[in-house]
Amino acid sequence: MHRLLRTFTALTAAAALGLTAGCSSGSGSGPGSGREKDEASPPVSREAAAPAAHSFWVDPQSEAARQVREWEQQGRTDDADALRRISEQPMATWPAGDDPAPDVEKATAGAERDDRTAVLVAYNIPHRDCGQHSAGGAPDASYYRHWIDAFADGIKDRKALVVLEPDAIPHIADGCTPAQYHEERYELLSEAIERLKRQPNVKVYLDAGNPGWITEAYKLTTPLRRAGIARADGFSLNVSNFQSDATTKKYGRELSAGVGGKHFVMDSSRNGQGPLAGDREDAWCNPPGRGLGTPPTDRTGDPLLDAFLWIKRPGDSDGPCRGGPAAGQWWPDYALGLVRNAKA
Repeated sequence: MHRLLRTFTALTAAAALGLTAGCSSGSGSGPGSGREKDEASPPVSREAAAPAAHSFWVDPQSEAARQVREWEQQGRTDDADALRRISEQPMATWPAGDDPAPDVEKATAGAERDDRTAVLVAYNIPHRDCGQHSAGGAPDASYYRHWIDAFADGIKDRKALVVLEPDAIPHIADGCTPAQYHEERYELLSEAIERLKRQPNVKVYLDAGNPGWITEAYKLTTPLRRAGIARADGFSLNVSNFQSDATTKKYGRELSAGVGGKHFVMDSSRNGQGPLAGDREDAWCNPPGRGLGTPPTDRTGDPLLDAFLWIKRPGDSDGPCRGGPAAGQWWPDYALGLVRNAKA
């Protein structure tokens, strides 16, 4: 889980540049800690929460949306207004558990009703996170094939953008995943791309980590090719990490040149202040002082960048570091810190 939000499990870390991507929905002592209002920070206006132009689905039952309603009932109107800057934006769904179909169907059905595209994350590869904090995933290759099949079936003919297996390829490139699992992983990722692309309205982006992790993009080109990037719509970058837009776009263009000009999407959910300085091994886990980044949009103005996305759900913990709850658990005070430190 070197890079993900670590949406499924817990971690322990400290401060630094964010090597991993810390995975999806799940994300300290940071700004916004404690239930009290931060008197030094002015409330965020409703106008500031205006959504960017995009075609993605906004979940009206997200943790952020529920928190807004709860705080309104409690009279915490300034905090509720601030949190709308998260709740009114589209965020990725990370189907959990042995059966991804219910979460996939709920998100894609909601998107269909609103004539939008659901953003989904498939995160269940065997030997996930190479035995570290987000260890787990499918117990074997056969199980994973059934899981991906159920994931794809849940989409049906609805519109979806799927981020495929955060960290899986970078963990091959950095040697963290044992060599005996590499061939199987390439095969499973290639099959997953092929299976998902059978659904008529699905775009698939194979994850490629972030610029603070595998710093030389060319080291990912062969692994991505072996995993079937040619059949995918592109690759994803910065999932659950904090690398800046400029750094990530530069890296994306370099990597694209090595994989046939493929397009990419990037996670801008928490990169408004860039990565925390220091030891990159610890910077990804609930770093203090971080802020929301570019709102989700598919109007990027960049011919290679298909979308800015909030793949990591802002306010979800990266793990029990810096006073946070377990990975993937909602942490409203950290969410408020992200809002108050948001990119202008």
